[in-house]
Amino acid sequence: MRKNTIETKTPLESSIVLINKIYESFEALEATLGGLKLEEPLFITYVAKKAFAKAIFNEIKPEKHTRQ
Repeated sequence: MRKNTIETKTPLESSIVLINKIYESFEALEATLGGLKLEEPLFITYVAKKAFAKAIFNEIKPEKHTRQ
């Protein structure tokens, strides 16, 4: 018999899932616009995807390591 389980995600896991879905949407939009040969919207989408990635990576704070 299979038990019903509720999968709980940490805020970090939820954020990663959301970021991944947004990035995949950019990728799908770029593929569609590229297939339609719509250069200007494709370029705008490319720039938006890069800006999104830059914003995400700028939010990542590296851990400070201390010498012991």
